[in-house]
Amino acid sequence: PKRKALTIEQQRTFVDFMKSKPKYRRWSILFAVLLGTGCRISEFVGLRWCDGDWENNMISINHNLVYRVHEDNKCYFTVSTPKTNAGCRTIPMLPEVRQALEDEKSRQKELGITCKTVIDGYTDFIFFNRYGNPYQPAAINRQIDRMVSVHNTEERCAAAQEKRTPFLLPDFSCHQLRHTFCTRLCENEVNIKALQEIMGHTDIRTTMEIYAEAQDELKKRTIQS
Repeated sequence: PKRKALTIEQQRTFVDFMKSKPKYRRWSILFAVLLGTGCRISEFVGLRWCDGDWENNMISINHNLVYRVHEDNKCYFTVSTPKTNAGCRTIPMLPEVRQALEDEKSRQKELGITCKTVIDGYTDFIFFNRYGNPYQPAAINRQIDRMVSVHNTEERCAAAQEKRTPFLLPDFSCHQLRHTFCTRLCENEVNIKALQEIMGHTDIRTTMEIYAEAQDELKKRTIQS
């Protein structure tokens, strides 16, 4: 089925749920960056501290960290460069993204931890698991599944007690967070060419398709309200 972006209400509910649970605090930081950059998951897990231009509030996307099966039949990370010129780009570091990154840096400093894993000469990755290795995309998707399940269970119980219809989160993946970021920009009518460059779309028709969908949904909401 075609991937759909989260609605504004679903996005807000997901973010608020993470922030309301102490056990999900570190995950709320990670997802704030995913939702605020529109990075592909291979770009996101490969982000390093040196990729941030803190003076100009920009983030450089210049490589992918890919976890896959290799010729020796073993799975591990390798670094690759974007396949197209559009993939290599700089994207704005939005205020909420900068805050999330500053929070993560403070958290790591407080705990006295850094990522020392070296992959094809690359190291100092921003986000990493308890073993000091970059997150595998599948692990992030599993965490989304767990949090959605917990939220929906709690919401069903609360709705039953309050005698209302529960507001449930749909199943979604990391890629849909990229689609969600692009949709939010389209809803604010960002310049199409600029949006294409931010997203790293090779073909502007991909950008136009998302823009058209976002505008249709925006019109529906306007009429319904």
